[in-house]
This record gives sequence, structure tokens and C-alpha cells, in this order.
Amino acid sequence: MMTTVRQRRVGKGTEAAEDQPSEETNVKPDGKIPPDPPGGKVWNILSITVGGIVAISVGLLTSVYVATLHENDLWFSNIKEVEREISFRTECGLYYSYYKQMIQAASIQQGIVNYKQYLEPVYFYIYTLFGLQAVYVIALYVTSWLLSGTWLSGLLAACWYITNRVDTTRVEFTIPLRENWALPFFAVQIAAITYLLRTHLQPAQERLTLMAVFIATFLFSLTWQFNQFMMLIQALALFILDCLDMLPTAKVTWLYIIQVSGLLLVCVLQFFNSMILGSLIISFNISVLIARTIQKNLKKGGFLSRLGKLILHVLLVLCLTLLINKFIKKILNLESDEHIFKFLKAKFGFGATRDFDANLYLCEEAFGLLPLNTFSRLSSTLLFYVYGFVLFLLTVAAVIVAFRNLSGSNQVQLKAKMEEYTVTLKPDAAYSLVHTVLFGCLALSTMRMKYLWTSHMCVFASFGLCSTELWKLVLKCLHLYTSQRTQVIKYSVPIITLLYISFKFWPGIMDELSELREFYDPDTVELMNWIKSNTPNTAVFAGSMQLLAGVKLCTGRTLTNHPHYEDKNLRERTKQIYQIYAKRSPGDVYGILRSFGTDYVILEDSICYERRHSRGCRLRDLLDVANGHIMDGLGENEPDLKPSLYPRFCEEIKKNLPSYTMHFTRVFQNKTFHVYKLAKHK
Repeated sequence: MMTTVRQRRVGKGTEAAEDQPSEETNVKPDGKIPPDPPGGKVWNILSITVGGIVAISVGLLTSVYVATLHENDLWFSNIKEVEREISFRTECGLYYSYYKQMIQAASIQQGIVNYKQYLEPVYFYIYTLFGLQAVYVIALYVTSWLLSGTWLSGLLAACWYITNRVDTTRVEFTIPLRENWALPFFAVQIAAITYLLRTHLQPAQERLTLMAVFIATFLFSLTWQFNQFMMLIQALALFILDCLDMLPTAKVTWLYIIQVSGLLLVCVLQFFNSMILGSLIISFNISVLIARTIQKNLKKGGFLSRLGKLILHVLLVLCLTLLINKFIKKILNLESDEHIFKFLKAKFGFGATRDFDANLYLCEEAFGLLPLNTFSRLSSTLLFYVYGFVLFLLTVAAVIVAFRNLSGSNQVQLKAKMEEYTVTLKPDAAYSLVHTVLFGCLALSTMRMKYLWTSHMCVFASFGLCSTELWKLVLKCLHLYTSQRTQVIKYSVPIITLLYISFKFWPGIMDELSELREFYDPDTVELMNWIKSNTPNTAVFAGSMQLLAGVKLCTGRTLTNHPHYEDKNLRERTKQIYQIYAKRSPGDVYGILRSFGTDYVILEDSICYERRHSRGCRLRDLLDVANGHIMDGLGENEPDLKPSLYPRFCEEIKKNLPSYTMHFTRVFQNKTFHVYKLAKHK
């Protein structure tokens, strides 16, 4: 946010130069920007140099910090390779398995012999991801610096990111997750957009910035399956601000084009991934561009006229989006993301569902509402308090600016009682405001998405705390404004906050770094070793998605299903494989497993006798409901559910009854797992 001054000549009492050239540059009557005095230019160069060094240092320290936490938690350097691989839980193991498969290929193997003696492949992998954390923190730092004009803001953002690590990242214990690859590039993209939205950019600067936005958008889209939904929210932010005339339309158009072109390039590189073509973001962006050409003079007229045009424009864009998306999915016969929309429909109360895939998401804590204790943790570092303060002030400013823009009064001279100042909002600050509001709504509704919000919360709060314009507005409201007082508060408050954070959390960070643990999962290690030693390399295994990802990574055996859940056929196959935990006859289960070429099936007691979820959300309950059977245990059942004719397969098979042993032979057992070999009947 900023206060603009009526055109006047520079005289006494003008504010001191910022740490970085700000957009509040005094403009001569002829429209030219006066050159900085020699002393100011030297100071700017020195400040940018120091700020850059601090940014790189903080980024590298963050990388070392999370790497050390990972080592201390697992004693990663001392455990066996199979234990290292098992530590990549659930889908993490699946993602790492493709890297392992690639480096073991003959064509790649010759190329990596030079570095293998110096660095194990697993360390190359995890160090790359920890290195991306440095990129992530530097991008957050730079975004805050660009918004506020001082690198002190960037330092505060980085410190908040580190001290709120529980709520800003989970990289140290879920290393290979796709979001850990993607979010650093998303942060770089936001930093580039923040710079792009500045005024007075030279054409060459604008072209380079657009290229940076495209590269970051492409890499973000390439590395995360949820990219289309994140960019849809980003496109909505751009659309809202463009409609309210708070962003330059030409730049917004370029950003729409970059989003679509980046996704289309990813589609090609992912062997024409049809899910991308059917994404809402592509349909939405095309609809916006079409609607613009249909509706002329959208930003002309009085308040009521513009409001009416705006409502019509929004309705036109929404209708076009739905029509185009429906058309694309119909033509290409796309159903890859239907489970997501079923999940959203049920989550927000538009009818209950018995769909197995949707309920699988609904019952996971990660896809539930954001827990309230998140805010108490964020408040302990003062982050949430500062964020709320900045959010309130900028929201008020945005409402004033939006109303003025729609009423066409931004060119009219204000009354004398307003003195010579009027509240305005810089384009980059306006984007940051709407971005944090929309991603905040996403985080509140879905806990797993909080990492997109909390990291930007650090940027937004630190920018506000170091903003000359925000403190100027506060002091003016209190009738305490002077230029010198604004500068003192702008620097003293962030420094005091940094000192508070340092004194309060430094001892805890040191204790955390000194705490040593060790990986321990003997049952899974025993299972993986048995599979490698006692089954042929061509054996096909069935079981839970999470466990099979580890089987693929540790043993290289073929799987019937795995955690990649964005394919309809694979989702249906997983549901069929999971009948091993349902109430089905041994003949039915055997027929299902053999239809997928299964040689061995792994049963887990932790699923068969699950107690982690409440009744109705256990995997066996979801299967019972989907199959039309009543659930186990005390409690209500829907009236149309019927008792099953058969007992639960995973329990009954352990009794070694003839009807089961004719199809299944137990070949391995420990406290957690039971492995059965399927008979090969003629």
C-alpha cells in the first residue's frame, strides 16, 4: 500500500532513500525520472550487495538445517540401504524408485561412475531437494524485499519460515514428495510476478521477467500433479484484480498466456497427459480472453454501469469456462480428475457419496479442515498477529481503491479535508493481498494445502511490517506522522521482532539439532529382505498402495497398483485389489487378483484391524459401504446396506480353511505382514 502525492517539486522534508530503489520515485513535470545523487546510488549498490549476500546465506543455512534434522531423526548415514529406502514412506518411495531405476539403467550407469565414488546416489537425490529449499527461502526473501523495498523484510520472512517450520514445510520427513520439488519453483514464479507488476520497467526488463515467469511456471507445472488447481487460484487472483482495474491488463494477459503455454508444454513432455488438457485453468484462461473480445468498454462508465458490466463479465467467463471444459472432456473422453470433483462436492456439503475414491480422501486428516492449534503455533512467533494486522489494513485500502476505480473517481481531485494524500495500492501489493486471501481460504478448507499459505504468510507479514507506506498510513490515522518517525518505526519494529524471535527460539533450535534418533522398522526390513531373497524377479505383488511403493523401491518387483491416483483405470484397479480387506469369498478375491496377474498378495494387520480412523472411515468400512454391506462394530448403518454372505477375507484367510488354502498358501509371516502365494490353477 502507498500514499500518492499530488505533483510537486522535491523540497525539504522528503523521505530518505529506501534500501532498494522504490516505486515511489519522484517524477519531473516532463514525465522523466530524475537521476539518483551519487551518494544514493552507491548506497543502493551497497545495500543490494549486502541484501543479496544475506539472502544466499539464509537460504544455505536453511538447507543445512533441514538436512541435519533429517540425518539426526533417522541416523541416515549409518543405516542400511534397505532401511534408507523404507524411510521414504508411501508415495515418497514410489517417486524415489523411478530415480533409482534410472540410475541403474545401463545407459546412465556409465555416466554416473565418475561421481558415484564420491557421493552415493541417494545423497545426490536428497541433497538436491534440500538445495531446492535454499532456492525456496531465497525466493521468499526476494519477494518480501521487492514488496517492502528493504532486505530487512526478507530476513524477517526467512526467520519466520524457519521458526514456523512445522507449518511451513515437511521436507525433512517427506523428502521425495512432488510438492517439495514444485513449491520452490512456485515461490520463484511469485517473486518474478512481483517484479513484473512494478511500474517503470524497461522493455528489456519486462521481457526478461516474463521469461523468468514462464520458466518457473513450467518447472512448477512439471513437478506437481496439483499444479492446475494452484494456478487456477492464481488466475482467479489476476482476474479479480484486473476486473477491479488494480493491475495493468496487458501484463495480466501475458500471465494468462504463460500459464496456458506452460501447461501445454508439460502436456507434451508428459506424453500428452490428457488430464492437463481437461484442466479448469486452461478453460478459464481461454474464457477470460474470449470474454474480453466480446465485451468492449468494460472499464468505462459510472459506478452502476461498470458494476453491471462486471457482473455480466463474471457470468460470461464462468459459463464459457464450464462449456469449454465440458466440450474438451467430452471430445477427449476424460475422466482422470472426476474423483477430485466428487471429493469437493461431498466435502462442501453438496450431498453424501458412497464413492470409494472420494471417501478415501474425505477420511484422511490431511484433506480435512485446518486445525485450530495451527494458529496458536503461528501466534507464538508473532507471525499470525502481524499477518492479521497487515491483512486488515491492506484489505481496507483495497476496498477503497476498488470502489474508487469502479466509480471512475481516481482522476478526480480529492477534497481539501483529505489534505494532499489519497490511499492507493501498488499492483504488486494488491496481487500479494488477493493471493494470500485465496490461498488462505484453500488452507482453511484443506489442511494439506496449508504450506502454500503459511510460506506466503511469512512474506506478507514481513512486507507489511517493513512498509513505509503502511506505517505512514497508521501514523496519519493517529495524527502522529512525520517522515523521520516513519523511518524509525519501519526499521526498529522489524529489528525488535527479529531479536524476540532469536532469543525465544534459538535455544529450541539448538536442542532440536542436538537430539539424535534412529530409524527402526524391523518388520518391514524383514519383509523386503525376504521378497528379494525368496521370490523371482518377475513376481507380481498385490497389496496396499503405500506398501507396494516400498516393494517397488526396495525389491524392484512388479506391482498390481501404486499410489499414483490420477488415472481412472488405476483407481478402479486399486479398489478391486483392496477387496482383500472386504467381505468377499476366497474365490472372488482369487479371481480378482489373478485377473491382474498377481503371484503374491501382502496382507497388513494395521489395515485389517485398523483403529487409527473412527468407524465409517476405516478402509474396511469404506469397502463395505461401496460393496453395499453393513459395517463392523456398534453404530448406525444406512438402511439399504445388507449383511455380507461372507466373512472378512483378511481375517478368515488366517484360519487356513480348505476353501482358502486351495487358492492361497502362506509363505511369510511376522508381527505385521502376512504374504500368501496364489495357486496357478489350470
